[in-house]
Amino acid sequence: MSTARTSTLASLRGSIERLEAHGDAHDLNKIALGHKAADAVLQGGLALAAVHEVFAEGHQSATATGFIAGLAGRVSPRRPLAWVRQDFSEIESGALSMSGLAELGLDPRLLVTVRATDTDAALRTAADALACDALGAVVLEVWGQARQLDLVASRKLTLAAQASGVTALLLRTAAEPRPSTAETRWIVRAAHSPPGSPSHAWGAPVFDAQLVRNRHGPVGRWIMEWNCDECLFSEPSAYPQPLAATPAHRPHQAQAFAGQRRAS
Repeated sequence: MSTARTSTLASLRGSIERLEAHGDAHDLNKIALGHKAADAVLQGGLALAAVHEVFAEGHQSATATGFIAGLAGRVSPRRPLAWVRQDFSEIESGALSMSGLAELGLDPRLLVTVRATDTDAALRTAADALACDALGAVVLEVWGQARQLDLVASRKLTLAAQASGVTALLLRTAAEPRPSTAETRWIVRAAHSPPGSPSHAWGAPVFDAQLVRNRHGPVGRWIMEWNCDECLFSEPSAYPQPLAATPAHRPHQAQAFAGQRRAS
C-alpha cells in the first residue's frame, strides 16, 4: 500500500472517530428553538454546522415540511436557504408554496430551490451546496428509503457541514430511520391548533415533535407551536374553552324560574 493511500486512510479514520466521539455538547454553536423544554434537552438549542433529520409520520409530509421550514427559519433567518428536492417528492407531495412559506415567516426571496432527477443527483447537489458558506442552511428532501443515503453518505454531509459552517436539514418521507451521523433525528406529526382570532381562518401551526436521537443527551416528545411573527417555537398557547355569552335580559325565564321556586 502506498504512503499516500495510507495517509488518506488514516485521515479518514481520524475524521470518523472525531464524528463518532461523544464530545461536549456545550462546545457546539447552537440556536435556541424557543421551546423551553426542547431547548433544555438539547442543552441550548439546535446545533449549527451539523446534520439534522426530520421524518414524516405516515402521510404527513406537509406537516414535516412545515416543521423543517421552521427549523430552517431558526437556523438561517437572514441568510439564503437552498432547498434540494428529488423530483419524486414534488410528484407525491406537490410543489413548495412560496406564499405558504411567507405565511410561516420565511422570506421566499432568500430561498433557492433545486430539483434533482434522483437520489444520487440530490445527494451530489446537497453536498455542493453545503460547501458554499454564503448559505445559512441546506434542506435535502428525499422520498422513500433511498439506499444511497447510508452511513457513508451521512458522514460526507456531516463533514461538509462542519467544514463550511452550513447546517444540513434532511427531510425524509415514506422512509424508516437508519444509522447516520445526524446530530438529531425528529419524527413529526400534526397536532391540533388552538382557535385563531376572528380575522384568521386558522390558528398557529402546532406540531407533535418527537426527538428520537440526540447525540449529546436524552430524547423527548413535545407539542410545539410555531410563532409565524417571531419565527420561533414555543409551548402551545393556553386559551379558554369557548362559552356561550349570557343574555343581558331574560325577564320571562327569570319569572318562570321564580314561579318554580315558589311552587317547590
